[in-house]
Amino acid sequence: MTRIHFQHSRLLRVLAVMFCAGFSTVHVNAQSRNTNVTRKAYPTGNEATSVILLERTMPKEVRIGQSFEYTVKLSNLTRAKVDDVVFTEQFPGDFQVKNVTPNPSNTQGNLATWQIGSLGPRDSRRFRISGTASRLGDLTSCCTVTFNTKACSSVRVVEPKLELVKTAPSEVMLCDPIPLRFVVTNRGSGVAENVRITDRLPAGWTTTDGKSNISMNAGDLRAGASREFTAQVRSSKTGDFENKAVATEAGGLTADSIARTRVVRPKLTLTKECPDLRYIGRPADFQITVRNNGDAPARNVVLVDNLPPGLDFLKADNAGRATRGQVSWNLGTIAPGGSRSVQVKCRASQPGEFRNTAHVKGYCAEASAECTLRVRGVPALLLEVVDVDDPIEVGEKETYEITILNQGTAPGTNLVIACDLPPEQTFVSADGPTRAAGTPGRVVFSPLPSLSPKAKATYRVVVRGSGTGDVRFKVSMTGDQLDSPVEETESTHIY
Repeated sequence: MTRIHFQHSRLLRVLAVMFCAGFSTVHVNAQSRNTNVTRKAYPTGNEATSVILLERTMPKEVRIGQSFEYTVKLSNLTRAKVDDVVFTEQFPGDFQVKNVTPNPSNTQGNLATWQIGSLGPRDSRRFRISGTASRLGDLTSCCTVTFNTKACSSVRVVEPKLELVKTAPSEVMLCDPIPLRFVVTNRGSGVAENVRITDRLPAGWTTTDGKSNISMNAGDLRAGASREFTAQVRSSKTGDFENKAVATEAGGLTADSIARTRVVRPKLTLTKECPDLRYIGRPADFQITVRNNGDAPARNVVLVDNLPPGLDFLKADNAGRATRGQVSWNLGTIAPGGSRSVQVKCRASQPGEFRNTAHVKGYCAEASAECTLRVRGVPALLLEVVDVDDPIEVGEKETYEITILNQGTAPGTNLVIACDLPPEQTFVSADGPTRAAGTPGRVVFSPLPSLSPKAKATYRVVVRGSGTGDVRFKVSMTGDQLDSPVEETESTHIY
């Protein structure tokens, strides 16, 4: 804002004013004397439009040699201050000065000068001069006044100064928002006009609505005023980032501020180890290892191992708990580079391939792993041979009952029963789940394709006693699951 002070509305100049007055020494009696007042306004002559008014008051007549007094009054007619006022009185040559009030600043011959300086609005000064006249006739005295009138204006010189402070967290997790704070302040004087803040985000950073730039309008900032703005952004990658914001204003001022942020994240990896093969009913140990290969702690880590149907939980270490086909562990916090291992023991109740999947999850990180366990059953085959009518007479028949019982957990396949007859016996007939073929001294049944767990198969072979003695009826069994034949004998007494 520009402030203009008018000390006077007229041209800026120095005015020199001379004002003379005369008087005559006339012999009159004292009772008839009076004074004569002369007024003069400068520079226009009109008091309404002038700056200085001079009033001289003196007697109309005085006697020679008799002391008298006259006055001069100097007045400021304006409502503004008048500067550099100098008043000078020139005394007549035949006038003997006795007293001057106030004392002049300088006297030289018949000149007296008063350096008044500034004369305030409507202010005045009065000068009293006394003395005597030394001759008859008219005495003339003159005064001069000089002064300056000024038309002044002032402008306030200011210097606004922008300061920008941008703050951001020094470290933040990748999956967390990054809060940004901007404070712009006018640290100078005067108004900073149309202040704006712009922030071009680093590569990989965006605002919540997907923009790569932030723009904020702070408007006009008076001296000492501040504006604060906040924003949230996200990073799509880890690393060290430098983010610079710039404040500008209409007059060309600028300020900037840099914030540095490290974006980190935990990185969980999971490995799961299980046996390649187990048989039904046999325990299997699963080893699960969680590692944090990231650059931030993995907090609130929970590991869950999903057990497929047919794989029954037995136990787990490290406080693992089994619930509805899942085994879970609360692993807490895993530091960068750290790891945790757990073990779970299970047992298969049926054959097949079991895909066992584990999943680990912490704040801002997760991973999965799986392994496959093959489970087989074991065909535990029991072979029994019993003679029905022991002992027998020569010429009588003997029946042998042959039973296969699968006591295992897997089918027995391609089971073949072969019977060897002693010389004292002759083949008569045979029956069973498969067809039999008899030759002298030997009976062979066709292969039994499959015998399920807990199932049995019964064969019958009928022979005739053809000689006496304590003889041995021999039965052998072969199959896919048997590495060598299973053999049984039954003794029969023939008499």
